[in-house]
Amino acid sequence: MLKEKEEANLFPNQSFITEGTEALEIKALYRIVKLIGSAVHLDTTLSAILKVLHDTLRMERATLALLDEKQEHLSIRASYGLSIKEEQRGIYNLDEGIYGKVFRSGAPFIVPDINSEPLFLNRTGSRQMFSKTKLSFIGVPVLLKERPVGVLSVDRLFGLEISLEEDVRFLTVLSTLISQFLNLNQAIRQDREKLVSENQSLKARLHARHKKHYIIGKCKTMQEVFWSIERVAPSRASVLLLGESGTGKELAAQAIHEASPRRENPFVKINCAALPETLLESELFGHNKGAFTGADGTREGRFELADTGTLFLDEIGEMPLPLQAKLLRVLQEQQFERLGSNRTINVDVRIIAATNVSLEKAVANGSFRNDLYYRLNVVPIVLPPLRERKDDIPLLADFFLKASNKRNDKNVRMTREFLDLMTDYDWPGNVRELQNLMERLVILSTGDMLSVHDLPGYFLQPPGERLIPDREEPTRPLQMHEQRMTENGSPRSLQELEREQVEAALKRHGWVQARAARELGLTQRQIGYRIKKFSLKRPTLY
Repeated sequence: MLKEKEEANLFPNQSFITEGTEALEIKALYRIVKLIGSAVHLDTTLSAILKVLHDTLRMERATLALLDEKQEHLSIRASYGLSIKEEQRGIYNLDEGIYGKVFRSGAPFIVPDINSEPLFLNRTGSRQMFSKTKLSFIGVPVLLKERPVGVLSVDRLFGLEISLEEDVRFLTVLSTLISQFLNLNQAIRQDREKLVSENQSLKARLHARHKKHYIIGKCKTMQEVFWSIERVAPSRASVLLLGESGTGKELAAQAIHEASPRRENPFVKINCAALPETLLESELFGHNKGAFTGADGTREGRFELADTGTLFLDEIGEMPLPLQAKLLRVLQEQQFERLGSNRTINVDVRIIAATNVSLEKAVANGSFRNDLYYRLNVVPIVLPPLRERKDDIPLLADFFLKASNKRNDKNVRMTREFLDLMTDYDWPGNVRELQNLMERLVILSTGDMLSVHDLPGYFLQPPGERLIPDREEPTRPLQMHEQRMTENGSPRSLQELEREQVEAALKRHGWVQARAARELGLTQRQIGYRIKKFSLKRPTLY
């Protein structure tokens, strides 16, 4: 209804020229231009354009044949009045039939009666029902930049009081519109492909230049780490990552995996210090049903899960000696057996190991196998502590601040003095400590600016006297006299303060060592050592 009103406004005198050919052609062009202007899908729009020829101008079997990608044939791209099978049969060589003649000559061609024209092939088989009726056929070339790219054709019932020359004139105008539509569609498609390609290239460059596979750093020592990662990643060699706790060894392992040919395959990780020997063996190599008490079913180990990919062994220095022998065999032969099974399993796994202890000393005191050490230490990469990358502290602080702001729906910023003090700090917990501190400060902030007064008191102490951060009163920085004095005013030792902080963290986390260690910026091995050192025991519940 809206379309009829719109056309009535466009053609106010239509009542007395409704049957006029010129008025019908103008109406058809109006509808076609609207279709092109609102086009979304090329083939759908072309079919709709050809339908207008039938509905408005009574042209039958309107067909558009275009040059294929190999430029060897003309094939029907869109039609109205043909079935799908008839369209599929409409493939023509460039030198056969009327289509070939129109395409080669670049000029229109009229067949007053198709039954008397030897060039008319009727390859689609769509005109058999008109064998006793005289049909006219009109074909015009579709020219793009003065070169033929297709043929537009229609049928006319012979005997209608319509000038075929007028049809040729109209179809020639329409073929020009179609050629411009095809050209515009091709330009849009090329621009889209170019944008997609540029977007992918830009993402790759940004990924490589700024993130270095999730690692932030611009100082010289980190650039050396990036260089080592890029060189070792394409190889199959084992890599040993060395560095203090919290320096980003796991991120470096993932960076090596992401930059390697195995990037599409699994990246599996396990902490060798987090599990006792029996469970660690099961986690690494898997077990069959009944292999030990509680083994109710067969389970794949980490080596099987990491097949064709990378296995990251964190805290490798804490691995028990019996398991070291099994690991050495997998490294050498890429074979192992599950617990409770004698079937040998073959895997293709790249090993990346990490440790924060000296494996050379461990080899010397007999707690680590000499042959396994040399097998793992093919390419060692040392990750520097944060105190040796002072230039990266502002970058990391800003990154963690933005991430925490996003998670907590805040917009907290840092003062220059705050950042200067952060940069001057030694960061014994390295990047992990910095990350945890920024998260804590953002969560507890009441304003939109972090200042020196928001930092814990130990930031103001001389480096040799700094303690593990006090987590019990995070909202208020500790003053030096509060840290050093007991309730009755007598001095407190650093050891007493450390013991209290470790015990308090364990209580807050229900004596779950892994969680308490994360809060304190320690590894599980380090917190385990402090629990033994201070003889801390979980209270017994009655």
